[in-house]
Amino acid sequence: MSELKLLVLCGRSPRHLYVANRLCRAGRVLAIVQEQGGEWNVRKTLKKLRPDRLVRKAWRWLRDRRRYGDGGEAKFFFPHRPPALDQPELLREVPHINHPEVAELARRLRPDLICVFGTSLIRGELLGMGRLGMVNLHGGLSPEYRGADCTFWALYNGQPEQVGCTLHYIDAGIDTGRLIAHVSPEVRPGDTELPLFWRAVAEAAPVYGELVARLAAGERFGRVQPGRGRLYQVKERGLRQERDLARRLAQGMLDGISLPRRVKWFPVE
Repeated sequence: MSELKLLVLCGRSPRHLYVANRLCRAGRVLAIVQEQGGEWNVRKTLKKLRPDRLVRKAWRWLRDRRRYGDGGEAKFFFPHRPPALDQPELLREVPHINHPEVAELARRLRPDLICVFGTSLIRGELLGMGRLGMVNLHGGLSPEYRGADCTFWALYNGQPEQVGCTLHYIDAGIDTGRLIAHVSPEVRPGDTELPLFWRAVAEAAPVYGELVARLAAGERFGRVQPGRGRLYQVKERGLRQERDLARRLAQGMLDGISLPRRVKWFPVE
């Protein structure tokens, strides 16, 4: 069984570096592409400058400084060293993930599989690349939880059993591609959003690596999602929702809960 040739497209946070490192141990990674910013044009710039959007963006910036400012994510994924890629020589930086340079890199390297985690929405020519396609690690259980902040919304909706990650093939929709695997983390009394989300990602990383090995062995996965579920957007999460969930968690919403780690694969039928 030969190793698959992989092209990794990922973000820059510690969790993204952690998953990229795991993929480097699962196959022959040809390059790791990180985007340095969003895709800007006049239309998008004007939309972002609208007063309502500026207020929401300022609120999210302040919220994220409060949530991530203590370096908790780095300590969770890299407890013994600073966050870093194990193979930094593979790194390629681009302005945004749909930059022509990324598609050109894929054409030149001809990867078997393109592995995605933590990028902007992929569009255009890149969608059809990769001999075996393009796989994404999404931080929610699709189709019920698509989009942003899915761990938060699963808890807010009183569904801790719906916390988890999805491996799926990428299509033109948002987290709508054919299902490969659901990975649900252990849920414990006293858990809160971020540790649960990080645990879900950490437990999904070896499953991502296992997928690479199983595809290399000739197994095939991918099942059409049973419905559209719900797409959660960043703008839906506000201070009122955050305070409500914090109050319910403090009052013992997860007391007595005991959910083990669960993995469900979706082979081709």
